[in-house]
Amino acid sequence: MKYYIISGEASGDLHGSNLIRELRKRDAAADIRCWGGDKMQAAGATLVKHYKELAFMGFIEVLNNLGTILRNIKFCKEDITAYQPDALILIDYPGFNLRIAKWAKQQGFKVIYYISPQVWAWKENRVKGIKENVDKMLVILPFEKEFYKKWNYEVEYVGHPLVEVVEDFMNKEQSTGNDGLQTSNFKPQTSNTIALLPGSRKQEILKKLPIMLEVTKQFPEYRFVVAKAPGLEESFYHELLQPYQNVSWVVDKTYSLLMQSKAALVTSGTATLETALFGVPEVICYKGNALSYQIAKRLVNIKFIGLVNLIMDKEVVKELIQDDLTVNNITHELNLLLNDAAKQQQIKEDYSALKNLLKKGGNASANAAACIHAFLTPAHK
Repeated sequence: MKYYIISGEASGDLHGSNLIRELRKRDAAADIRCWGGDKMQAAGATLVKHYKELAFMGFIEVLNNLGTILRNIKFCKEDITAYQPDALILIDYPGFNLRIAKWAKQQGFKVIYYISPQVWAWKENRVKGIKENVDKMLVILPFEKEFYKKWNYEVEYVGHPLVEVVEDFMNKEQSTGNDGLQTSNFKPQTSNTIALLPGSRKQEILKKLPIMLEVTKQFPEYRFVVAKAPGLEESFYHELLQPYQNVSWVVDKTYSLLMQSKAALVTSGTATLETALFGVPEVICYKGNALSYQIAKRLVNIKFIGLVNLIMDKEVVKELIQDDLTVNNITHELNLLLNDAAKQQQIKEDYSALKNLLKKGGNASANAAACIHAFLTPAHK
């Protein structure tokens, strides 16, 4: 069968690549065309657009790049029409994908959504459009099934794909005995490392990383390592990091970095969950465009911004947001993570409970591929 998959972010590229591998196990003749990244391409899909061309975050940033976004939508529709897939598979990225879903449904394509838009957080009325335009919704957060049930919309909970991704990586690293991390300007070592995960988009990195870097001066006995985002040039990081003696960066080594870190400063999003699954105490750091933040604050209907806290429905890890993201506040919270034994133990227990919640669906990528394949078999057409 022919599959057209659209992902617009680094996390979607990761999950999309694992989904592609599982689809190929069930459909040896699978022909897959995608919007995504290097990982999806490596898994065997034909890459049409790289997510680095699509990464616009926040209301103001979207407005400033509206022309590019509209051109991308037009091209996407033309490409799908020419390809004529058996199924359109959308991975998160709702601002773009929900528009494509509506059009695709009108054109008679089968629409499958893997990783639901966060309609439980804001613009809940989007569920009406999802019910009309999405033939099959596969969710990865345990509370989403109950959320959609309120709207009389049956969805499939497949588990969270990061659980097996992280477990597989940890098992592989432990079996190979990899005990050092080579960074841009440090020799391999395993102790006293703190991870800095400032995001994957240049706009958000410029808002948060300079503040994180100032914190490093308060902890001269530690080395801080920045996880470089895929698709961003090294010169961008070199210019920011050069003044700081105990800071370096790694390329495509985020998981190796987390395995060897005592703590982490992490931007909101998927990285907060990855950090927790590696068992690393963290502080969630978010700072965006001031106007975008003020607009979002009035529209978003959630208690937390970090996935760890949202899933557990309590503050497992500290969130420093917008004006609270200061050098003093980060320094205070980081000191607690490094030196407060009771806090460390509580986080460890909460992380264990979190993992159990997310494992209930088993291997999420395999479950998702099985659901998609079953949906597309002749009995369902």
